Amino acid sequence: MRADRIFAYGATAGLAGDLLLGDPRRGHPVAVFGRAAAAVERRLWRDDRGRGALHALVCAGGAAGAAALAARTVRDRPVAAVALTAAATWSVLGGTSLGREARTVGAALAAGDVEAARERLPHLCGRDPQSLDAPGIARAVVESVAENTSDAVVGALVWGALAGVPGLVGFRAVNTLDAMVGHRSPRHRRYGWASARLDDVAGWPGARLTAALAVVAGGRPRAAAHAWRADAGRHPSPNAGPVEAAFAGALGVRLGGTLSYAGRVEHRPVLNGGAGRPVGVPDIERAVRLSRRVTVLALGVCVAGRLLAGRRTTARPRLSSGRTSI
Repeated sequence: MRADRIFAYGATAGLAGDLLLGDPRRGHPVAVFGRAAAAVERRLWRDDRGRGALHALVCAGGAAGAAALAARTVRDRPVAAVALTAAATWSVLGGTSLGREARTVGAALAAGDVEAARERLPHLCGRDPQSLDAPGIARAVVESVAENTSDAVVGALVWGALAGVPGLVGFRAVNTLDAMVGHRSPRHRRYGWASARLDDVAGWPGARLTAALAVVAGGRPRAAAHAWRADAGRHPSPNAGPVEAAFAGALGVRLGGTLSYAGRVEHRPVLNGGAGRPVGVPDIERAVRLSRRVTVLALGVCVAGRLLAGRRTTARPRLSSGRTSI
């Protein structure tokens, strides 16, 4: 079986597993990787970019290398190769759990229980929940749903289409390292620099595809495209900017503004400020549904692209080794 078909069948099965089951409840491979990366950090940490680069190489490179070895082991067994791709896809995608957490916070807000919403918010993002009122929490949830649709779903599918199982695993490893050490805390400002920059590079194609699909699937294509074009470059993150701006335009809301993160206050630009309204609690459900539509479309785009590339490869004419008549 060709590699493109293996990815098509495996990725579809893996996404179906995520939609039906969500993340594994015990022994999640990403959690195992996180513990291993933390152990490596304890041994390597210095307030130095070089040590941080070595940390990223050891952790992300080790994960991608192990995935490549596993894929090589089953490459001559199509059923096993599909099963491995499906398992890897299911493990690295987090769309269903993202939606569940967002809806849990939304339900608490709808019930008027702001304290419960504050307690649950750290499951979604690193904001300081005690500094947020109900509208601020709702905005944080919508922004998290938008950004993590790219980070936890679309980006992984893109790299799976490009590089198979090593791409799936390598992308999620890089994204996890960024979440662990890529922020600008005093401990990680230098040590996490390499992980943060690597995540920017790895996340670039997935973020643009996520934004494009939000334009297509959001029901407000002109508004979403305008917000993406006008406001994405003003966001401090090169990848979160396009995604959050497109989601803001698609949902007709304003995102961005002042936030408190990891003990510091940031004043980010407002996205879709001229045409959007403040985020309300019902917008959380709308964002989750948009995320789900983007996810399904992303699978279709990535599978179609991989199949098309595979057909072009097999259709290339082979050079004859014999004599050519004139």
